[in-house]
Amino acid sequence: MPLKLDLALTLGDPREAAARAPQLADLGADGLFSFENAHDVFFPLVLATTAVDVDLMTNVAIAFPRSPLHLAYAANDLQLLSGGRFRLGLGSQVKAHIQNRYGARWERPVAQMHEWVLATKAILEHFAGDRPFDFKGRWTTHTLMTPAFNPGANPYGRPPILVGALGPKMCEMAGEVADGILVMPFNSEAHFAERTLPAVDRGLTTAGRDRSGFEIVVEVICAVGRNAEELDAAAKGVRSLLAFYGSTPAYLPVLDVGGWAHLQPELNRLSKRGDWAGMAALIDDDVLDALAAVGTPEEVADTVARRYGSAADRACLYFPGYPIADETIAETVAALRRRTTLSP
Repeated sequence: MPLKLDLALTLGDPREAAARAPQLADLGADGLFSFENAHDVFFPLVLATTAVDVDLMTNVAIAFPRSPLHLAYAANDLQLLSGGRFRLGLGSQVKAHIQNRYGARWERPVAQMHEWVLATKAILEHFAGDRPFDFKGRWTTHTLMTPAFNPGANPYGRPPILVGALGPKMCEMAGEVADGILVMPFNSEAHFAERTLPAVDRGLTTAGRDRSGFEIVVEVICAVGRNAEELDAAAKGVRSLLAFYGSTPAYLPVLDVGGWAHLQPELNRLSKRGDWAGMAALIDDDVLDALAAVGTPEEVADTVARRYGSAADRACLYFPGYPIADETIAETVAALRRRTTLSP
C-alpha cells in the first residue's frame, strides 16, 4: 500500500478550522490531525468534518484525564460526522502534566493505557450491539448503560484506536491491543528500526496478529526551506523544539541510540534555568539531521521516503517553530508522493 500523508490542523483559534482544513487538503493531504495544545483536541476536527472529506485523527488526545466513556462518545460522534474517516489517537503525556496540569491520576501508564484502550473498545462495541456493557478494570469500571444514553450502532463501524508510543513497553502494548501506533515525532531512523518496530512486533506476536491489520503512523519533524534564508529559519525553529523534547528524561533512549545520551541531563539542567538559547545550541547538525528531515522539499521527501516508506502506512508531517508557506508544504507533499507512489 502507498504511504499516506497527513498534515497538522494546528490552530491558535479553533474557529479557523473550517477555513483552514480545505486549504490543507488542497495541498495534497490524505488526512488532517489535531493535537493537545491551548485548545481542545476534538473541537477543530468537528468543524473540519463539514469542510473536507479527508481522514481526520487526534494525534494525540491525552487519555487518562478523560473517561473511556467520554472518549467513546467523542470518537463515535466524529466517526458519524466524518462519514467513517476518523481515527482516535490516544497518548499518555508525562507524570507532571497528568498530575499537576490535568489533576488526574498517574499510575503505571502502560498498564493504564492498555486498560483505557480495551475499555474504550468495549464501550464502542456495546454501542454496536456486539457485547454487554460490562467492563471491570483496575482503574475504570463501566457497568451501567440505559437506552437513553446508548447512541446505537454506528453505520460507519467502530473508529480505529491508535496509541502514541515511544518506549518499548508502550510500543509493545500498542501492538498487542490497539489498531495502530503513532510513532512519536522525537525519533530517528535508527531508533525506529532498532527499537520501535521490534517492540511492536513482539506485541503483535503476543496477540496472534501481524502487521497487515495494524497501522503504523510516523510523525516526522521537518525543517524545510527553498533557499538558504528559509532553511536557516526552519533549522532554528526545529533545533529549539528538539532541545525542548530532549530535556525530558522520557526521550533519553532516542538520544542514546545515536550516541548522544550525554545531551539529555545537560538539556534538562539548562531548561530549569530557562536557558532556551543554550539548549538549542546543543543541537548540532548531526543531531538535527538524525531527528528531523532537513532540507529543500525534494531533500525532505527523500529523507522521509528512505526512513519510513517501506515500514509505515502514514506519515504526519510537522513543521514546528518557524513560518512556512503553503507553497513549500505543497512542494514537499508532491515530492513525497512521487517517491512513495502516492495517488493524488
